[in-house]
Amino acid sequence: MTVDSRGETGDASPAAVRPRREMLSGAITVASILLFVGTGSSVLSATLRHYFNGGAGTDKSLVIALLLNVALILFGWLRHRELAKEVTVRTAAEERAQMLAARDPLTGFLNRRSLAEEGAAMFVRAQTRNKAMALLMLDLDHFKMVNDMHGHAIGDALLQQVALEIAAAMPGVALTARFGGDEFACAFLFDAAHPATVERIAEKLVSQLAQPFRVEGLQLHISVSVGIARSDFDCPSIDALMRSADIAMYAAKNSGRNRLAWFDLSMERELQARNELEVGLRNAIPREEIVPYFEQQIELQSGRLSGFEVLARWEHPTRGLIVPDKFIPIAEETGLIADLSLSLMRQAFLAAKDWDAELSLSVNISPCQLRDAWLAQKIIKVLTETGFPPSRLEIEITETALFDNLPLAQSIVGSLKNQGIRLALDDFGTGYSSLAHLRALPFDRIKIDKSFIMSMNENSESAAIVTAITRLGDSLNLPITAEGVEDVRIEERLRALGCGKGQGYLYGRPTSIANTRRMLAERRMLHVVASESVESDSTDTRRAG
Repeated sequence: MTVDSRGETGDASPAAVRPRREMLSGAITVASILLFVGTGSSVLSATLRHYFNGGAGTDKSLVIALLLNVALILFGWLRHRELAKEVTVRTAAEERAQMLAARDPLTGFLNRRSLAEEGAAMFVRAQTRNKAMALLMLDLDHFKMVNDMHGHAIGDALLQQVALEIAAAMPGVALTARFGGDEFACAFLFDAAHPATVERIAEKLVSQLAQPFRVEGLQLHISVSVGIARSDFDCPSIDALMRSADIAMYAAKNSGRNRLAWFDLSMERELQARNELEVGLRNAIPREEIVPYFEQQIELQSGRLSGFEVLARWEHPTRGLIVPDKFIPIAEETGLIADLSLSLMRQAFLAAKDWDAELSLSVNISPCQLRDAWLAQKIIKVLTETGFPPSRLEIEITETALFDNLPLAQSIVGSLKNQGIRLALDDFGTGYSSLAHLRALPFDRIKIDKSFIMSMNENSESAAIVTAITRLGDSLNLPITAEGVEDVRIEERLRALGCGKGQGYLYGRPTSIANTRRMLAERRMLHVVASESVESDSTDTRRAG
């Protein structure tokens, strides 16, 4: 019985028993050899006397003992050979286990733990040699698409080629690591007075990995986002250096990918602010702090209010009103966008249920939501629960959202259209502007992106694009909505082109539920006005009676 580190008892392990067996086997072999020497000499001398001097023959018991000695020696030799082979196999297995524990089996690079260990030693060397240590964190762009389209075998082969490119770009003494997936890291020493050396290596990596790769007859395109941190800038340890490089890498990714970024403290502050927003957002959605604001949509020919686009605003309890550019990307990255969108719809539908029946609501759908096969059912459920007519709802999707899974998008849109919900193609002109998508989905409207509308008076190309899209809509019998109408001259040009609707600050800023309701009441576009009047009259009559 043995006792382990937790104080629990158990049978002796095979590893503990094996040395005792080997010791016993060795003792038997040594004893057999000594016995063979003694017995063999007796048998040999007796045999020689018998043949040359005619003496008595060899004692049979000695001959038997000699043969047993030979058998024991052979057993010992065979056992020794087996043990030697076992030791060789065990040593190779231990070496392989150590390698697997320290290195990535696909690329041969270090893993995260090994980079931390060897990087710590390099960090110390940098300090003792008056050098600086550079750590580059690399994340491959669009690698997931390669895996999804061509399978993991092709993805693994691509990673091996990427590893070769990374190794080739490194100086003579460098550490290279793969953290799993499509994330790599490398580290080396450099002269602190010449950081351009590091930047040249990073630029070479960005340039090389943007070139097409040939893998099993396929031409694959990826790129890389690189974050760089240096040990002599507020990095007291290898862990701090790795964290800084990681933050810089995400900054490069968020800046458009296929580029490098040096770490600076502002990135850390931005990350902390983002994390605070994420935590707050998780609480804000169920509390309905994310509320709908309504931007007017005007019929350009008549000037009549025809509906609103629903926009998200965060009424933060301490920070005030937060615009969607600050929190919608976070909601998309964290998967909160679905709950946020449905909560926003529910509030907007309840608010607009008793508005004029001619007023429609336009709601944007995130590309992330179009990956949900149950999206149509969730929207229909909200419509049913709030009692909002589906015919007054227009769903807006961007063209880029269709590329992930067009068949799924067609299925979702089909279910929505069957309920009488209309469909608009948003931000037309900023993506591929493909006629194939206009044919693939039954759109009811095209929306021209505000970047073209706002610049059409100063930029002839923007004006030409707006004219072309308007004519395209006319030829396909698809009405056009222009976003970003901010002055009368633009409105007049759009009206002359035959554009159907306009929205923008010319008609007022987006307003809250209360302010929108007040404006509609002034225009007598609330059904509740009449019903409240009747109810008030009947109450007065009852009191008089």
